[in-house]
Amino acid sequence: MQKIILVTGSTDGIGLETAKMLLAEGHKVLLHGRNPNKLADVETLLTNSSSAAQIETYVADLSSMTDVKKLAANIKEIHSKLDVLINNAGVYNPTTLITSDGLDSRYAVNTFAPYLLSKLLMPIMDNSGRIVNLSSAAQAAFLASDMAQPSQLSDSTVYAQSKLALTMWSRDLALSVQGHGPMIVSVNPASMLGSKMVKQAYGVAGGDLSIGADILTRAALSEEFAQATGQYFDNDRGQFASPHPDALDVAKTAKVVAVLEQVLTELS
Repeated sequence: MQKIILVTGSTDGIGLETAKMLLAEGHKVLLHGRNPNKLADVETLLTNSSSAAQIETYVADLSSMTDVKKLAANIKEIHSKLDVLINNAGVYNPTTLITSDGLDSRYAVNTFAPYLLSKLLMPIMDNSGRIVNLSSAAQAAFLASDMAQPSQLSDSTVYAQSKLALTMWSRDLALSVQGHGPMIVSVNPASMLGSKMVKQAYGVAGGDLSIGADILTRAALSEEFAQATGQYFDNDRGQFASPHPDALDVAKTAKVVAVLEQVLTELS
């Protein structure tokens, strides 16, 4: 059965490879990108490779919470139901550190945007729906209050913190809607794959992107993930695993969610 699937950050890297896999399996893919020209080029590329490809494109800068809200509104205007949301978009070393909202760009894109987008799109997702959040093997402890202002720490540290924050809220949200909402899982697609991010950050070519695309496709569609809500899948190990201990700490996670909600309320 054809599904409608939104993949954020799908103009290159793992996101683009995942979109290709989903289209090849006959699903309708909502492509998202920040750059309209790049998005149009990708749409042309994918359409030319298969005349049967069903594609829609959406432009949004996920460092802006206003853009995130517009993205969700645009999708809900066209679709009464979304089957899968893959929160793939992420940044490692953004050119602009502080967003228009006054947030750290790394937290804005990696943590706040997928949280807000998930919450806004969940009303058009049912129990059969799935939210797949792109986590990382890199997860580092932080204070919840750190998310609310720009950080002076290194890109690698803040990236790892933002990915732990995403893993924490993923589990919290999954448990809060269990039984009456979509399956929500966080996935490390595998370390050091050959994405633009890895090339920029580490100066290496990286591994085969299809490794990451394959696990995201499985998380989106396969039976093995049907009961995975609230869990963390580590594709370096090829199995469900324990995330950073803080992701299992209910009190710390509650503080993270409280800060997310507070900041988003202040920006609304």
